[in-house]
Amino acid sequence: MRGGPRRSHLGVLLLASQLLHVGLENIPPVTLAVLGLNAYLYMFPAVPLLQACVSVERAYWYKEWRRLVLSPLHHADDFHLYFNMVSFLWKGIRLERQMGGPWFFYLLSVFSLLTGVVYLLLEIALTELTQEITYSMQCAVGFSGVLFGLKVLSNHYHPGGVTYIVGFPVSNRYASWLELVLIHITSPGTSFVGHLAGILVGLLYTIGPLETIMKKCAGFVTTDGNNSGHSAYYSSSGSSGYGNAHRGYPAYQPHSPYGYTTNSTSYTGGLTEEEQIEAAIRNSLNDGGQTNQRGAPPPYGFREPGDTAEEVRQRRLRRFEH
Repeated sequence: MRGGPRRSHLGVLLLASQLLHVGLENIPPVTLAVLGLNAYLYMFPAVPLLQACVSVERAYWYKEWRRLVLSPLHHADDFHLYFNMVSFLWKGIRLERQMGGPWFFYLLSVFSLLTGVVYLLLEIALTELTQEITYSMQCAVGFSGVLFGLKVLSNHYHPGGVTYIVGFPVSNRYASWLELVLIHITSPGTSFVGHLAGILVGLLYTIGPLETIMKKCAGFVTTDGNNSGHSAYYSSSGSSGYGNAHRGYPAYQPHSPYGYTTNSTSYTGGLTEEEQIEAAIRNSLNDGGQTNQRGAPPPYGFREPGDTAEEVRQRRLRRFEH
């Protein structure tokens, strides 16, 4: 979440280029729809930015509750959009294929609203504790609070993994907290409270009652509140929770949390997963060409074009025969 003037549409073009490199056919539908909606609302905003951002003053005092919906879907400038959406691209590919589209859409909707609510509560608390009215006037916008919640969720289900932050390996258990501090230091214009709100919503889901509440309210998905992908996800007992091989995607390996070697030296100065995403895209493009060894599985999240379900099944049978 951040605020500031719009600059250009270069970030939109870079985002479009990134999506084409990954391949639209490799992006699950809910993830692709959310990416498209955010890009569309950047180019054609539903309301001016100052009417979309969320603050205690506007949302609570003046009862403009629609800001809770509008705020995560609008961005301050094109690179704010680009960095958020590229980070969401990788998280969305992993989590949607893991959970299933309906539950992932449900999760995003709840996280988007709750992040705004928790943000308001934190700002109210800061106003009361410090007696500084400025906390209630701060207006935040952007999808990054939701991204921090998804980061917590992802890290919770493979705690043994490692995230590289400015080139240094950090346990996934602490990565979100370290990123929260580093982003605030390196990018002062970002909303520390907004990102913290996302982390707290993620913790409410992973170690709090939010998951149980959502399951009880999810009767619209199936009679027991779970779709098949979501049931498989939560019934997994390993450190990763990734076991949906029936979808035709390779199972997640906890020792390599992103399915590739993170030896990239590029860093985008805000969202620390970007160097990992760029490396993944390069590996994906290479594996789609002549560099794949015969019979080697593609990187996680990218299915080889032309593979049928029968071909995938035969390849797995041959692997077990050896």
